[in-house]
Amino acid sequence: MNIKQAKEQIRNTLRAYLSRDEMGNYRIPAVRQRPVLLIGPPGIGKTQIMEQIAAEENVGLVSYTITHHTRQSAIGLPFIEKRVYDGAEQTVTEYTMSEILGSVYELMEKTGLREGILFLDEINCVSETLAPMMLQFLQCKTFGNRKLPEGWLIVAAGNPPEYNRSVRDFDVVTLDRVKYIAVEEDFPVWKEYAMRKGLHGAVISYIDLKKENFYRIENSADGMQFVTARGWEDLSEILYAYEALGITPDTELAVQYVQMPSVARDFSNYYALYNKYRQVYHIDDILHGQVPKVSVSEFAAAPFDEKLAVMGLLLSRLGEAARETRRQDALTTALYDGLTAVRDGLPEPPVESLRDIISVRRATLKRAANAGQEDREQKTLRQAEINRLEEYIKAVDEIPESGEQMDTVRTLFSEDTARREHLADETGLMFDNAFRFLEDAVGPSQELVLFVTEITAGYDTSWYVGEFGCDAYFRDNRELLFDVTRQSILDKITGKI
Repeated sequence: MNIKQAKEQIRNTLRAYLSRDEMGNYRIPAVRQRPVLLIGPPGIGKTQIMEQIAAEENVGLVSYTITHHTRQSAIGLPFIEKRVYDGAEQTVTEYTMSEILGSVYELMEKTGLREGILFLDEINCVSETLAPMMLQFLQCKTFGNRKLPEGWLIVAAGNPPEYNRSVRDFDVVTLDRVKYIAVEEDFPVWKEYAMRKGLHGAVISYIDLKKENFYRIENSADGMQFVTARGWEDLSEILYAYEALGITPDTELAVQYVQMPSVARDFSNYYALYNKYRQVYHIDDILHGQVPKVSVSEFAAAPFDEKLAVMGLLLSRLGEAARETRRQDALTTALYDGLTAVRDGLPEPPVESLRDIISVRRATLKRAANAGQEDREQKTLRQAEINRLEEYIKAVDEIPESGEQMDTVRTLFSEDTARREHLADETGLMFDNAFRFLEDAVGPSQELVLFVTEITAGYDTSWYVGEFGCDAYFRDNRELLFDVTRQSILDKITGKI
């Protein structure tokens, strides 16, 4: 299965294990709650789906890479204890609490969350001395004489032997006590994730053209060469940073992330063309309705791969604009919820209510961090809300009257609402102009079908169309017979079907 399907399987397992009967007991007793063993290639997102599940299900997450541990750190350190057996005092060996189990209890103390996921990565690469302890843990959920608390799902992950020479096979006894999930790389699923995360347009459009270069691991005379999903995502991050700093990325940079020189060179050449097309076709001018006639004629006569690159540039910019609109929409909604509490809290001075809300938001951020719920999007939203509320406080702090403070807060919030509407209008014009350019250049064609399909598939672009509409999108859907009715399109992009 792919990583998206694996995530759903693990989420359903967690929900089943945490469900309770009418007496308040777990429906599946702890002894029957099998750990999940997730085996798949490196860099396909095994760790990330754990973070996503923890955040979405509001449970704790403790992550460990087992190859970094010794037998002592996993099982605990021995010490001598005295016991009385049959009236005689004996000395026995006890163990301190395992560092791994200690982290679970520490998270529970910090957050109040009593349930969660214990994620053990690279489980099949443990040392010779640690291997028996890890197998015992998977089978019995204990390290030494210490047991994992109830309500915690064990997920162990590893790589198949073809990707790592140091892996060890599990015996039948162990495999018969786990839920085994084999996961494979899957470009369409990764592309959906990449568009959701806003990865660099050059990376997405390049792999769209060269799907064979999405994930490769080969042995060569120069040693192991590989390209992974993780490498492409990290390369995307550094490309954005270099561009912001005015530094020109080159092959030497690409090969540090895409560790297959032939693919790194190929991508670097494509990246150069990608930037060239940005200038030649005046992408920003197209999206702002100032289309040079030469751009229309050149695009119409361009080879198909060049057209794909240009459409990738258009989609990337539309995705950025839609993402900014979506985030402002989310911020406005969050501010509205908070300010409703300020209004309901009168006659308490609004400035004090604002401080209370900030305190709650900071506590939420801290709790999520302590729980291992590293949802970057939610973290960014909460921080943006805190920053904006602090600006509200700064504006009203010197105003003595509560009524005047509230009037000022309303004015500031109306500015946030106006910004949301402005971004939505600007993004709508960009959508219209992009469609107009493609309709003028190629008319009803496979290129336009692809463009409509990518907008539907893109998280931010489909969100925008669902929230604010786009006449050109619906018109071209009808003309291209991509969908039957406007309602079916809306249902599709809003997840109703």
